[in-house]
Amino acid sequence: MQVVNQTVPSPEQMKEFFGSGEDGPFVMVNLLKFKQRAEYADGRDNDLTGAQAYAIYGAAVGQCIADVGGTPGFAGEVTGLLLGEVEENWDTVALVEYPSLEAFRSMMMSPEYQTIAVHRSAGLEGQLNIRAKARPLG
Repeated sequence: MQVVNQTVPSPEQMKEFFGSGEDGPFVMVNLLKFKQRAEYADGRDNDLTGAQAYAIYGAAVGQCIADVGGTPGFAGEVTGLLLGEVEENWDTVALVEYPSLEAFRSMMMSPEYQTIAVHRSAGLEGQLNIRAKARPLG
């Protein structure tokens, strides 16, 4: 298995993700890898690490999530890997529950989200977004 971190999905990935025919509540698993130094697209000077820039985004995105009926869940530092192999471990994992794909899309397209997303882009080296649906165990 090849692992490729990205910061922006391709048009094909967007079409597949939102056009799957699946809907209803889901949890987005975010595996985050930060840049050493934040890099803003507009070239602004800053003394932020990637994690610090992402933290600015993180402090504001909770309201965007709530506005679409979502619920932030667990977030924490990745401290080890028991199974499998990756070239480099992620820095943080975060779980967010959304009521539907449309709610998630609406959040991403909102002016409020677009305003804060510059900090996400500045701070992230790459990430994986994994959609998961709840089901009974066993």
